[in-house]
Amino acid sequence: MARLLDTRQRAAFYQLLLLAVVGLAGWYFIANAVDNLLARRIASGFGFLRREAGFEIGESTLLSYSAADSYLKALMVGLLNTFRVALLAIAFSTVIGVAVGLARLSPNWLLAKLASGYVELLRNIPLVVQLFFWYAVIAESLPAPAQALRPLPGVFLSNRGLALPAISTLLPLQIDYPTLSGFNFSGGIALSPEFTALLLGLALYTAAFIGEIVRAGILAVDRGQREAALSQGLSQAQLMRSIIMPQALRLVVPPVTSQYLNCAKNSSLAVAIGYPDLVSIANTTINQTGQAIEGIAIIMLVYLTISLAISAAMNSYNRRIALRGARA
Repeated sequence: MARLLDTRQRAAFYQLLLLAVVGLAGWYFIANAVDNLLARRIASGFGFLRREAGFEIGESTLLSYSAADSYLKALMVGLLNTFRVALLAIAFSTVIGVAVGLARLSPNWLLAKLASGYVELLRNIPLVVQLFFWYAVIAESLPAPAQALRPLPGVFLSNRGLALPAISTLLPLQIDYPTLSGFNFSGGIALSPEFTALLLGLALYTAAFIGEIVRAGILAVDRGQREAALSQGLSQAQLMRSIIMPQALRLVVPPVTSQYLNCAKNSSLAVAIGYPDLVSIANTTINQTGQAIEGIAIIMLVYLTISLAISAAMNSYNRRIALRGARA
């Protein structure tokens, strides 16, 4: 008993010692940074957020903004732009990834090989290169608005981006269609080349990884359960919906959560193609104010919060799926 107490006391002492070392190291770096800022007469603190930004932002559809607004509002616009592209990319990558994963398991040889080629191609090319490719395709290879492509009625694709119809009122239902006005489209929803390229790159790149995760999760379900279900007269659709997927989801959700986190964090590559996300606007703010530590701290805090929120939501969903899968 005495030996056990000695072991616990030593463990507690070592933990307190480690905590003290980490605290001293943190205090040293913070104090050193403050001294260097004072020596160089560089302002510190977050008071700059209330000052006038003085620069325009190309995309501020979710929040009205002008150059006379504060740096705080400019960063809010960047944050909303980041949310906008990250959430859409997560949704589209999930749909595409599930379809690719199922296609890889298809008995159709051509479909399975095409899905395999998609996975091997996209996940082995750096994402930033793919973003450059999609931006070049949209901004340089597509025609001008006057000769825009029309893949669907009311949908226009040109070097100015993608123009889509929008619902103006629900009751009664009224749809606002984009129309050519001068050198661009007016009305509807306009997606810039930067946003479209970033969304395509993130969704297709992440979908390649999700497709492999879905395929592995389905293959991990015991083959005997498939044979037992088919012997009971279940169709392939019923087998997949009631037997395979509830069990596969327990294996699929944790690694898919990691891909969602990667997708959200990879959205910071928007700065490479000029999309005004949080990182891009924060960089402009840092260049104008010189307060790099505060700007980088804001970026880190925001992405940490986004990652923790996604993890919490997916972990909650995973607990429900695990219980349902266990009952299945």
